[in-house]
Amino acid sequence: MRFGLSFLPDCTPETKSPQTYFSDALELSVQAEMGGLDSVKMTEHYLHHYGGYCPSPLGFLSAVAARTKSVRLMTGCVLPVFHHPVQLAAEAAQVDAISGGRLDVGFARAYLPDEFDALGLEMDESTDRFRETIRAVLRIWTEEKVSEQTPFFSYREVTGLPRPTQRPHPPVWGAAVRTPESFTWLGTEGLGLLITPLISPHEFRDHLTLYRDAFRTAHGGSALRPRVAASLPLVVADTDERAEELAETYLRRYLDVWAEAVSPWDRRESSAYRGYSGFGWMLRGLRPTTLYTEGGAIVGSPATVIERIRAFNDHIGGVDQILWQIDFGAMPLPEARRTLELFCDKVLPEVKSL
Repeated sequence: MRFGLSFLPDCTPETKSPQTYFSDALELSVQAEMGGLDSVKMTEHYLHHYGGYCPSPLGFLSAVAARTKSVRLMTGCVLPVFHHPVQLAAEAAQVDAISGGRLDVGFARAYLPDEFDALGLEMDESTDRFRETIRAVLRIWTEEKVSEQTPFFSYREVTGLPRPTQRPHPPVWGAAVRTPESFTWLGTEGLGLLITPLISPHEFRDHLTLYRDAFRTAHGGSALRPRVAASLPLVVADTDERAEELAETYLRRYLDVWAEAVSPWDRRESSAYRGYSGFGWMLRGLRPTTLYTEGGAIVGSPATVIERIRAFNDHIGGVDQILWQIDFGAMPLPEARRTLELFCDKVLPEVKSL
């Protein structure tokens, strides 16, 4: 199993300024590479304190590339529904070149109503727009004189520049959250799968089976293999008691900021987002202890964290990579650094063989 860092800024101006947030995230990225982690991931969002500091994961990853030598750089995710494929393909290929071929591109459909409203896009069209844009980006990376005619964009005889450094293109992932069809589609398309198991890994086990079955049906006998990466909050401290104290404070902040961003779902429905209505109510009622007792976060001393990682991997049916959120809730840099230090020194040697 491989491990990395997952960043999603959830700061308010009172808890961390944008300058401080990115300074901390870059320092943690360098520390992660030195500690033996494999990847750094950043997420795109707008407008809300949940993710809104980072409208450009590729911009952040370019800065990480300049400070590191080997760590993989992952968008987790860019939101293709908000971008033209010519632009997205070119900007991603640029970061692939800057980093010497270290980019992984993760795509997500986007799900925050305020983002769609502000950008003047229909949520009910998001699935088709998401899939058409990914398909178009892959063509621009691998073909010349590409023409497209879709309800969302059109162009004739486009040859994208720069060409990807990795051939035929950077590894591609897609995020899935609740909709079974999303897991099946990603498997059929041969993409890697990104998940965030919010409450319990048990609820994702059947979805991972859908993904893997669809992948093997479509790509059995080829060199392609299904890949699953999970993002989880992590706190490691010298004792379970100290780790739980930190988790209670900063997971509560994380959940509160997230709940505010999804609160429009309390009064919104969309045929493209079955099961999302009331999402804010669910988050507001979720206790931090529920996350780390049921596996949606990993919290404890090094020995406890080793045990909980093994349990998580067993309950969910096995993942290839875990990407740790270690600075959630605008956690101060010293506390996040301590989690990363303890994980790399005392936990990683015991779990990387999973």
